Amino acid sequence: MAIVVQTLSEQIFSLVRDRIISGKFPVDVAIRQDALAAELGVSKIPLREALARLEQDGLLLSQANRGFFVRPLNADEVDEVYALRLKIEPEAVGLASKMATDADRKAARDALDALDQAAITDKTQVGRLNRAFHMSLVRPSKRQVTIQIVERLNIISERYVGKHLEPAGRGDRAHQEHSAMLELWSAGKGDEVAAVMYDHIASTLDDLRKQFEAEKAG
Repeated sequence: MAIVVQTLSEQIFSLVRDRIISGKFPVDVAIRQDALAAELGVSKIPLREALARLEQDGLLLSQANRGFFVRPLNADEVDEVYALRLKIEPEAVGLASKMATDADRKAARDALDALDQAAITDKTQVGRLNRAFHMSLVRPSKRQVTIQIVERLNIISERYVGKHLEPAGRGDRAHQEHSAMLELWSAGKGDEVAAVMYDHIASTLDDLRKQFEAEKAG
């Protein structure tokens, strides 16, 4: 088994990203770098490196003389990110389904089981595990550029997953759609799973648009 060693900056990056996605940083207040560095027991240099990477990933905004802020959830970003996912992810999933090994299929099943468990026991992990499941359906394609782009888009989407699941019943629907995708994907039915993935992403986009419109009207 390969041992993955993370640099200090990478560890900080992962910790801070999880806090952003779980909503632990207020959107309208600059991240207090001195306090955060002290809390994590690190210097400000690797922390700044991690914050700069998070800005590149679309999770933070930097303002001159003010510092880093969490990027607010917004309808324009939803349209852009989910439109890009619709162009890339379904085809990538369809291709991966035809190349998946038994080990890949087990990994996808385990990823969905972990997501379903988190939906019951720890909703703060749902966004991250939703991304892990989606990526498990893409990685067997072995198209590294596509995989990196899809993962970047899914990282940005993570915070919207929690928003999308706020209305009652959405979690059950997501589970049903994920289960249907996994069954088709595991059977190597590329065209069919691509179509289901497209509908899954498109319906999520439609739901989020309506939520933002309702909030704006309200």
